[in-house]
Amino acid sequence: MSLLVLIGRILFVGVFVTSALGHFRNTDMLAGYAQSKGVPQSRLAVLGGGALLGLGAISVLLGIWPDLGALLLAIFLLPTAFLIHPFWKESGEGRMMESVQFYKDLGLAGASLMLLGLFVIAGDELDFTITGPLFG
Repeated sequence: MSLLVLIGRILFVGVFVTSALGHFRNTDMLAGYAQSKGVPQSRLAVLGGGALLGLGAISVLLGIWPDLGALLLAIFLLPTAFLIHPFWKESGEGRMMESVQFYKDLGLAGASLMLLGLFVIAGDELDFTITGPLFG
């Protein structure tokens, strides 16, 4: 079962690694988009979001306090869903696109919280990790 968890961790973090890289490569563009959504200090928010994504993904992938990494991902995803993808403010195709992104972020946040619980429950018994969980 630990091998399945490892494969799942690898597949799960792919979207976060690429997104973190995008936050650092396209900071100005993303900051402009965040600013258009009303996010204060949008450049700092984009860089902070990239840090949360990158650190969380690496932590989950390598198994270095993976519970903390899963929490960092959830901390990024929940506010992002509500601040960046408020589909209820949109109409037409924009509403549909933002709705998809909103529910994707919520689903990934839920999966992150489940991983947090899994890492805490499994403790040091989970194979293919560098450290055990930080919490619990």
